[in-house]
Amino acid sequence: MLLGFALAIFVGVTLGMVGSGGTILTVPILVYIMGVDPILSTTYSLFAIGVTSSIGAVRGFFRSEVDMHKVLTFGLPSLLMVFITRTFFLPLVPPIIRIGVWDLHQSVVLMFLFALVMLSSAFAMIQGDDKPIESNETTRKIPLQLVVAQGIVVGLVTGVVGAGGGFLIIPALVNFYRMPIRRAVSTSLVIITINSFFGILGDAEKLEEFNWNLILGYTIFTIVGLFLGFFLSNKVSGTHLKKMFGYMILIVALSVLIHEIINL
Repeated sequence: MLLGFALAIFVGVTLGMVGSGGTILTVPILVYIMGVDPILSTTYSLFAIGVTSSIGAVRGFFRSEVDMHKVLTFGLPSLLMVFITRTFFLPLVPPIIRIGVWDLHQSVVLMFLFALVMLSSAFAMIQGDDKPIESNETTRKIPLQLVVAQGIVVGLVTGVVGAGGGFLIIPALVNFYRMPIRRAVSTSLVIITINSFFGILGDAEKLEEFNWNLILGYTIFTIVGLFLGFFLSNKVSGTHLKKMFGYMILIVALSVLIHEIINL
């Protein structure tokens, strides 16, 4: 439990520094360190990161760093897809899934999917453009339908793996829309907040199963890490932040894959 709370601070630091990493790290921590069921851990994760991100989102509004156009065109389709996925799609998934000669529990399949999504996100951040994006640089003009389509994809992945989506949102905002990293962080935190709370609405029946001492403790330590991350983000360049985050996610993804393969 104490190790899990200590790692929660690290999760908060990643949110404060790069506007992402929170939920994609929270689920492995809850499952492998704190012994939470993988399916329930996705709802725990949405709760903890939703509360933590909301604090960062308020800060972003006060600092005028939130791109509301991206929140509406990217975030709204995303949150609707999160709600639809967790309310209607996930309940249709059988407890045991047959893949070739293997009969796998849905929790095992979930962790494999989680690791694959993490790998994709890590490579997007590591291989992204190294050129610094200045704070006064205008973002690219992207067709509205493409922005909406990306939001839907993020919402689908977010709904399935129970993550706020920052690990997909940040690469899109920085690499595709050429948004400055700190503006992307604030915008990401707003979208993560919305996605997380709509995801929880789709899982409302699971609130009765919550271990509130665990999840509230985890959330409090994550908030502490968030403010520490805000402080540290002023000491590190945006380009270095992006690369550091990519390598961190890559290490965690490989660890999850190795753990699940050994268990099989």
